[in-house]
Amino acid sequence: MKIDLHTHFLPPRWDDWANDHGGARWPRLEHLDSCSANMIVNDKVFRRVTDQCWLPERRIEDMDSTGVDIQVISPVPIMLSYWAEPLACQGFARMQNEYCADIVSRHPKRFLGMATVPLQDPALAITELRHAVERLGLRAVEIGTFPGGRDFDSPELFPFFEACVDLGVSVFVHPADAVIGKERMGDYYLPNILGNPLETALAITRFIFGGVAERLPALKICFAHGGGAFAFVLGRVHHGWNLRAEPKEFATRPPLDYARQLFFDSITHGADNLRFLIDKFGPDRVVLGSDYPFALGELDPVAFVDSCGLDADTIHMIGETNALNFLGIDDSAF
Repeated sequence: MKIDLHTHFLPPRWDDWANDHGGARWPRLEHLDSCSANMIVNDKVFRRVTDQCWLPERRIEDMDSTGVDIQVISPVPIMLSYWAEPLACQGFARMQNEYCADIVSRHPKRFLGMATVPLQDPALAITELRHAVERLGLRAVEIGTFPGGRDFDSPELFPFFEACVDLGVSVFVHPADAVIGKERMGDYYLPNILGNPLETALAITRFIFGGVAERLPALKICFAHGGGAFAFVLGRVHHGWNLRAEPKEFATRPPLDYARQLFFDSITHGADNLRFLIDKFGPDRVVLGSDYPFALGELDPVAFVDSCGLDADTIHMIGETNALNFLGIDDSAF
């Protein structure tokens, strides 16, 4: 069984949130035909999307062609909308969560779902998280790297991470909107190509240095795109922790100890990169990912992992065992 942990969905349509709540930043869909649409943000085309985003039957065709048995579906990151008024964002999240749960309920052998929550208001986010888990049956939550303008070591976010542990909810982290150094990345599609990996590395480092990993060792948290640049700067992070007093204030053990509590997806864009990730964090810390249906991800994640010269046990862990462990389920559910 192959489980793709990193895939994105959109509902096929939703109310005009800009009209109802004000502000041009609310994403909306303008359908071009039955198979494609433009995502509009700030009255500009943000991205052309296809029915792969909202039509489960189309997704299943693609899954079958690439040997993926189960997709874990999560919102397109621009849809997290942490900039918005919290109650309006909760409604926007609820709309997405209900559509996600509907896909899972109609195809329970092929899909698992992740929620989104209005994390600019952590208390409201916990309320929505409980609804998503207890009423909708979603098993995980996708969050951005800088939700509501807060880093992961912010005291305001800690109760949310605690609630995830208490509810048995796994956390999937994907860069969303805010990108470190974005003001210098206006050209060449750099916010996505370069900004996202740097943003993720910062989020992981603050998660570790800020003591969240130490205080919540049971939290199951996975970082997209192979953890971005983190694996490749870990040597310097470790050296800084050894050399300076500041990183030791909340992190009493070496950074690698905490990093081996985390999960990372396999989207590394190179066999050497994936092998390096496995060598750093262990074969039990990497899960299959594609970023489906977007081209900057890995179009055929199973074939990519199979091509990296890994042993059969490692391939099995990446393809199945690690995702089940991360989500806290067993294969008897399928």
